[in-house]
Formats: sequence, C-alpha cells, structure tokens
Amino acid sequence: MAGGLCGEGKGRRVSDQLDRQMAFLLEADRLKSVSRASYLADRSRHENSAEHSWHIALFALTLADQAPDGVDISRVIAMLLLHDLVEIDAGDAPIHGAQDVIAMAAKEAAAADRIFGLLPQDQGQDFRALWDEFEAAETPDAVFAKALDRFQPPVLNLASDGGSWPNYNVTEAQIEARVAPKVLRGAPALWAWIAPKISAWFAARGE
Repeated sequence: MAGGLCGEGKGRRVSDQLDRQMAFLLEADRLKSVSRASYLADRSRHENSAEHSWHIALFALTLADQAPDGVDISRVIAMLLLHDLVEIDAGDAPIHGAQDVIAMAAKEAAAADRIFGLLPQDQGQDFRALWDEFEAAETPDAVFAKALDRFQPPVLNLASDGGSWPNYNVTEAQIEARVAPKVLRGAPALWAWIAPKISAWFAARGE
C-alpha cells in the first residue's frame, strides 16, 4: 500500500509538471501573432517574432564557426529561442522606432516574470536566468547571441530591397550607430561581410 501511495504521489508530481510545461508551451504559441517591423526575404509580409526567434537560432547553428573560442552554441541557441517570448506581453520594439527604453524594459521584465513563472519552479528559474543573461550581454555566449540578433534583420532588409528601412527613414549612419557595435563586439567578421553591402544599397539610392 505504501509503495502504491508513493507511486500515486510521483504520478501527480509528473502530471503537475507536465501541466505547467504545457501551459508554458501553449502560451509561447502566442508569439506567432506578434508582428515585427522586418519583412520576410521575399517581402511578401512582415515576419513574426516566433519566426525571428527560430531564424536566429538557425543562424547560431549555421554560423557557429564565427563564435569566439569558449562560446557554447547550445546555450546561445537556447537564449535565442527564449529571448523574445516577453514580446507576447510587451510587443516588439523596432530598433529604428521611437520608444521609451526604460518603460519597455520594465514591461519586458514583468513579462518574463509571468511567462517563465508558468513553468515548474526550477525550470522557470533556469529559463529566466538565460533570458537575464542575454539581456545583460556580458558573458561570451550572450555577446554572440546579441550579435546574431542584431545581424539577422539587416540580412533580411538587404534581401527585401531595404525592407523596413524606408518605412523608418533609416540612414546608413543610424545602422552603424545602432547595429554595428553589437555585431562587431560578438562577431566582427559578420559585420565586415555585411557592411559593404549596406553601403552599396544606400549608395544605389543616392544616400
């Protein structure tokens, strides 16, 4: 009898854990409805934040050879899959848009509390720690993850004839100020590859 009760208790714990994990996974599905400023490469529509997260995780896997020594690509991929979940509550904040940075940071922190709080406690704390690490961008893994997060949008913009740049009246100087530093810090060869292409696009427009 005691063994049976013990088994029932374990079964309930597993069931409760799965309930919370599934609640988190179903909540994450809402990220598919958060539209971003960037267009798809074929310019058929805007990408959503879930697509963005998947795409930069694939960037990390594909461009792992660009990571500095000591970077753990599996942790980078985990960060990139998690980093934009807060946009379910906070929405997207386009890098070339106008927003209150302090207010947005507060909204995102509150969203992280709620969304990662859906998980079992230990797992929620682990995921939140990865999100915090990405936001702080101090560890080698987070610095590389941030570089890829900044690198992917201009790749799409160039593929879609400027993408969202004309919508926001973006200048080459703004890209150099807002995008280049983070890419250069984590993956300098990627900036060296894309910078001439950005310059050529603006030069072709006479800018």
